[in-house]
Amino acid sequence: MGPSGAGKTTLLNIMSTIDTPTSGNVKIGGQDITLMKDSRLSQFRRHELGFIFQEFNLMNSLTVKENILLPLALDKQEVSEIEARVARVTKILGIDAIINKYPAEISIGQKQRVSAARALITDPQLIFADEPTGALDSKSATELLQYLSGINQKEATTILMVTHDGFAASYCSRVLFIKDGLLFAEIVRNGTRKEFFQKIIDMQATIGGGVIHDLS
Repeated sequence: MGPSGAGKTTLLNIMSTIDTPTSGNVKIGGQDITLMKDSRLSQFRRHELGFIFQEFNLMNSLTVKENILLPLALDKQEVSEIEARVARVTKILGIDAIINKYPAEISIGQKQRVSAARALITDPQLIFADEPTGALDSKSATELLQYLSGINQKEATTILMVTHDGFAASYCSRVLFIKDGLLFAEIVRNGTRKEFFQKIIDMQATIGGGVIHDLS
């Protein structure tokens, strides 16, 4: 979290291999991604990382199921393995009843959950989410955050989220605040979500900016 221009998206892009740092190193799971050749980096990105976009980036000509399984199809996985993984992630995200529909036939909240399912389908060790609730209404945002929290706990998947929204951040277990390109502060959840939310809001007030929600 941090004010606009603080460097949140830049940090996310560097960690997700989209951009290359001018100096220093980035290690994920003990592997230094800054030293990887293009072919190895592409393989690492495809197998170890997942991406949830604010704009969904779904292909309108494909069904929900086809959008979700696309990363596995490109990786030439066995059909039985693909079917098993699709069944698992769609059940986790509560979208198993809409897998044969097209993106134009489902709600915005469902589209974001489809995007999350596509990110999960490869069993990544790390998922990047850049303002994943930014285009959602409050009900859809809450549902997505609950699903992501469940995935983090049940699947042991790390989720790195960039957000301006204290309500969204309150679902996390740890928040790093960035200001002027530097790590400014860190808070860790060790009580209720409502207590954590208040700590987040207090820190936002300290560094400036932020969206405030009422949790009551």
